[in-house]
Amino acid sequence: MTSYKELGLEPIINACGTVTRLGGAPMPVAVLEAFHAAAQEWVPLEQLQAVASRKIAETTGAEAGLVTAGSAAALTLGTAAILTGYDLGRMERLPQTDVFPNEIIIAREQRSGYDHAIRAAGARLVEVGFNEITSNAGVRRTELWEFEAAINSQTAGIAYVLGPGSCPALNDVVAMAHRHNLPVIVDAAGELPPRDNLKRIPATGADLVAFSGGKAIRGPQSTGILCGRRELVSSAALQMLDMDDHLELWNPPAEFIDQSQLAGIPRHGIGRGLKVSKEEIVALLTALQLFAAGAYDEDLPRLRGYLESIQSGLQIPQATCRIVEPSSPDRWPILEIAVDEKSLGRTAFEVCKTLRTGSPTVFVGHGKLSEGILVVNPLCLNEERAAQLTMRLVEELGKTVGTTRVSSE
Repeated sequence: MTSYKELGLEPIINACGTVTRLGGAPMPVAVLEAFHAAAQEWVPLEQLQAVASRKIAETTGAEAGLVTAGSAAALTLGTAAILTGYDLGRMERLPQTDVFPNEIIIAREQRSGYDHAIRAAGARLVEVGFNEITSNAGVRRTELWEFEAAINSQTAGIAYVLGPGSCPALNDVVAMAHRHNLPVIVDAAGELPPRDNLKRIPATGADLVAFSGGKAIRGPQSTGILCGRRELVSSAALQMLDMDDHLELWNPPAEFIDQSQLAGIPRHGIGRGLKVSKEEIVALLTALQLFAAGAYDEDLPRLRGYLESIQSGLQIPQATCRIVEPSSPDRWPILEIAVDEKSLGRTAFEVCKTLRTGSPTVFVGHGKLSEGILVVNPLCLNEERAAQLTMRLVEELGKTVGTTRVSSE
């Protein structure tokens, strides 16, 4: 077995959590065993994805589902399905979409680098609303009438990025879109936990929903879930699967791909580069079953214990530690470490940088560096790593023992 050290790499301490750039979430033993077992035998991928579709549908309440190569891939495939449906000619043309409706409406305040996944399918994003609060130019958010006013003959659908405080409400956007016979695709990549979002989000009537498989679900990092309307999921699958077969021999499960709706068999689609292996599909389904059943809840006391241990060990005057309670009972807390930059003589940004260049190398959350705060997410820690992390934080923040201001909320 080849290790990271044999490749010349020293494993880091990941205090960021499930971020893609550091490799995603820790996979449970059962998920790794499922991956290994699936690698020993072979099955037709369209049959395996059909089984996955049923499992995902049972778990989410959606009509169908697809295991994808991450949530970004789910967005690309979902958009491709919205643009083409079962039209083989359109599938063949993607990402060239000038001769059929190709506009996807999105709130300006929901734009991000991740929407490149939508544009990659050939969609042209049409922004509505203004980000007035961020620009200090007003108090209003994007409103429903702005979506409706942007609808025209070139509109293919609506994209919605779900997060805390997303506006307008997803339910309202879906209802409005459906009045105009338009589908809605939802980016819910990071909206797990809470577990009930698996069913709550599809229950809004959204036509397609994308979840990450390598974050809270703890499947392989490069997996995701696309769930929603059966015909759209089917179209997405057609544009991702290996289609090098003869029509006379091709026999996908009817509940997954309805051949009666097709004029023939498509060639490789725009999602061919987004293929998912049999091992990843089985591992993701195993992880999804564990997540949906609440199996990970037993880890929550352990994860909190790591933060309490770090907090206790970081009794120095240059830092204030605060455990931030989770937003749902099936989510783990995080630790915020406010750096006294004046006393330390260094900024939180500089501390974060030196943590990355020391030994052992530590990556902490950097989302609040502008506020002078380091963030510790405990999901990828164990007892040894938590102790090493504490040591490194003390090294970087100062070894003078004093009374730190400790709070919890």
